[in-house]
Amino acid sequence: MEIPLFKDRVGLGWRSKLAVGILSNLDRIDIVEVIADDFFDAPRRERRALRTLAAQIPITLHGVSLGMASAVAVESKRLDQMARLCADVQPVSWSEHLAFVRGGGIEIGHLAAPPRTAATINGTLVNLARAQAIVGVAPQVENVATLIDPPGSDRDEVTWLSEILRGSKNDLLLDLHNLYANALNFSFDPLDFVARLPAERIGAIHLAGGKWIGAPGARRLLDDHLHDVPDPVYELLVEVGARAPRSLTVILERDGDFPSMECLLLQLDRARQALAKGRALQRSRRQAAA
Repeated sequence: MEIPLFKDRVGLGWRSKLAVGILSNLDRIDIVEVIADDFFDAPRRERRALRTLAAQIPITLHGVSLGMASAVAVESKRLDQMARLCADVQPVSWSEHLAFVRGGGIEIGHLAAPPRTAATINGTLVNLARAQAIVGVAPQVENVATLIDPPGSDRDEVTWLSEILRGSKNDLLLDLHNLYANALNFSFDPLDFVARLPAERIGAIHLAGGKWIGAPGARRLLDDHLHDVPDPVYELLVEVGARAPRSLTVILERDGDFPSMECLLLQLDRARQALAKGRALQRSRRQAAA
């Protein structure tokens, strides 16, 4: 049996406060993820700067406001903006959350998990098909963290997510801290979640950290992107690396309370080590099965 040769990439989310550190360490960063919405209405000089960055290092664009996971149609204006930005910057990929963000003219200002039902699956599939038609490339879709189990759901998260993947042409951006937080908050096994996913559809990974909130006995793990990646998330990355048959892009997300750039680079190195461990496990399993 042929053993696949992976060309995994590990990178960092672009933030203005990290710009100097990123540009000074391009030899240790394989790819940069840019928040697309920050550039939808950006001045020309900022778009030129983004094109210059894209000429130096591969870029992936990440959307935060489209609201794909909804029976409400994604606004055409937002999809047009994403299409223009993708045409301008030529990213290696683009992604968006499987989240509900608006309805009935009301913006909730949050990436909310919708009820996990046939209706939201069907609405999501329509939105994803429209997004691909307008932008020209199918987005990777990201699982979201939630502090409440969405009311009205009639299936669990991994079943809902898997049905969307089976019904679409989209690959999965698997956020491992979102998965870890949901597993702790709602008492399910994250390794079982990973095992039930269609591994061949996993194309990218997010890593992040969070904090505990709430009173004792009712605590929830909040995915805030303000803390270092915890050990169990790296362990989940090992498992994904052992299962995913395709090359992966791994992005470390950090939105504030920034440590030193060296600390962030060491977290990238640790992600590479975890992924390499998973790849070695996959090779040994394939050899044993041959």
